[in-house]
Parts: sequence; C-alpha cells; structure tokens
Amino acid sequence: MTTEQLNRLRWQCRRGLLELDLVLERFLEKHGDQLQGERLNSFQTLLAYTDDELWDLVRARTECRETRLAEVVQWMRECRDRTDSQGI
Repeated sequence: MTTEQLNRLRWQCRRGLLELDLVLERFLEKHGDQLQGERLNSFQTLLAYTDDELWDLVRARTECRETRLAEVVQWMRECRDRTDSQGI
C-alpha cells in the first residue's frame, strides 16, 4: 500500500464517534501494513457502514455475518480491547 492510499484510509477512518476514531487509528497503526487484497476490500466495506453499525460490530453487540469480514472485525475488536483497558 502506498503512502497516499494509507492517507486516504486514515481520512476515511475519521468518524463522528471518538471511541470509534481511536479504535480505527490503533487498527491502522497495528494492521495497516497487512491491508492488501481481500483484507483491504473487507476494511473498505466496513468503513462504508454507519458509525452505529460499525461500533456495534467492534463492541460485539452484533455478530459479523459476513465471513469475509470476520478477520478484520476481530482485529478491530482487539484494538478496542486495548482502548478499553486504557480507560478510554
């Protein structure tokens, strides 16, 4: 992924919900270099979700029904767990 592509993703990760912003920021820090091919497509699909839909997935309030998105959702949940443990 080029720097320009990563910067576009960072911009798309800016959300109206601070907690979701923090999770997505940490997600890109940790997994941004692994986003290629189907994983990148899955992440972009998830970014098209509304804030509420995405936050419910990240918080495990709803289950991910699309198997192709499951790995990326799990990575996001791990980044959320890190946020929760820091009291944010």
